[in-house]
Amino acid sequence: YADGNRAVVGADRLLALAEQDKPFFLAVGFTKPHLPFVAPKKYWDLYQRESFAMPKNLGVPPGYPLYAREANAGEMRSYSDIPVGVSPTEFPNDLNKRLIHGYHACVSYMDYNVGLLLRALEKSDAADRTIVVFWADHGWKLGDHSSWCKHTNFECDTRVPLIVRDPRNPGARGSTESLVELIDLYPTLCDLAGLEQPGHLQGESFVPTLNDPRVRHREVAYSSYPHGRKGDTPVTGHSIRTVRFRYTEWWERGSDEVVASALTDIHADPGETTSALPEARDEAERLSKLLRARVQAVRKK
Repeated sequence: YADGNRAVVGADRLLALAEQDKPFFLAVGFTKPHLPFVAPKKYWDLYQRESFAMPKNLGVPPGYPLYAREANAGEMRSYSDIPVGVSPTEFPNDLNKRLIHGYHACVSYMDYNVGLLLRALEKSDAADRTIVVFWADHGWKLGDHSSWCKHTNFECDTRVPLIVRDPRNPGARGSTESLVELIDLYPTLCDLAGLEQPGHLQGESFVPTLNDPRVRHREVAYSSYPHGRKGDTPVTGHSIRTVRFRYTEWWERGSDEVVASALTDIHADPGETTSALPEARDEAERLSKLLRARVQAVRKK
């Protein structure tokens, strides 16, 4: 298993770097729980397959365009045990449960490998002077919205784990509702390490939020995904997330004309199956202006 090998090699390199009397940076990336869902048997044995069920958010918000959904589970089509010629909504229930079981097994396998690295850090005696960051690149649908994989602007695709441990700041514990973006991680590490931030960075340091989880970092968090086509026109989905709402617009590439939009109240509807537009149209208009300003500002850089 490649991830197990990465963990062993990463732990060895961490121990070697910690022996040197100078600062070090080490990044170790794991593939799991990405496809294919394969992991050592003992991690499958942690779970009982009959305990799994499809998620409750099988629907999609009204107004969410068909072309912006991942209705085909394209990545899974690379594997021979995925039915040919049927949509994910027609997968047999035993296959659905096996896929969810496999995902959980892979998550537990990844957890073990992260633990192996952290045990190496403790063994090195460098833990009290080493910043640790745990993060992921995207989320994953396990039958959510009648689909699988990622490739959409839904919350479950774009929200990711992010944990920062600074041994000099033992008071920074727990979680925060403050919004951050992954591009904020680079400037944050610069601040924590006492390094000057390069001028080209678009992110913003969230050290104030690490010091006090009540401090708000961003009003909105931005994400985008280039979807397929509306007819013959390529379309890109742009989303911004506030503490309460998630707002998405789909723009024609080239003209930036808005061809569809959706607003969901994440607090009231965390599964994103209803539309908040009828009751919160003023909020949608406000977020639309913020979204376009954000995209234009990034393009100027």
